[in-house]
Amino acid sequence: MNPSERIDQLIAEITDWRGKTFASVRKSILEADPEIIEEWKWMGSPVWSRDGMIAVANAHKGKVKLTFAHGASLADPDKLFNAGLEGNARRAIDFFEGDKVNERALKNLVRAAIDYNQKNLKKNVSASTRAKVAAKVPTSKKA
Repeated sequence: MNPSERIDQLIAEITDWRGKTFASVRKSILEADPEIIEEWKWMGSPVWSRDGMIAVANAHKGKVKLTFAHGASLADPDKLFNAGLEGNARRAIDFFEGDKVNERALKNLVRAAIDYNQKNLKKNVSASTRAKVAAKVPTSKKA
């Protein structure tokens, strides 16, 4: 079973409001960018990535939690983040029964996470490339 099929199965098994919320969150994430990849990690967590991890989601007893890997570095003009606000890297959105998913704002946040990943990837690639080039440059030794 591939990751997308596992996520389909997970959502189907959540028969209360959390399944519908989870499905809505997933739909918004996937609609934000056609190149987003769905993954299945950590023994049962849906993860969405593009040039690095965007977010991970889990259904808990009274909520659906969507955690952005680099949320602390993202602008959140619509104030979606409501959990993990004290963290240095991650930020989360906790959806509770009756909450409506703000699709437009969530898509914008996902796109901001992709932009962050792409900028960070370029920095990391540049540093990695410089290190590889430096490692290949011979040093001359005079005998």
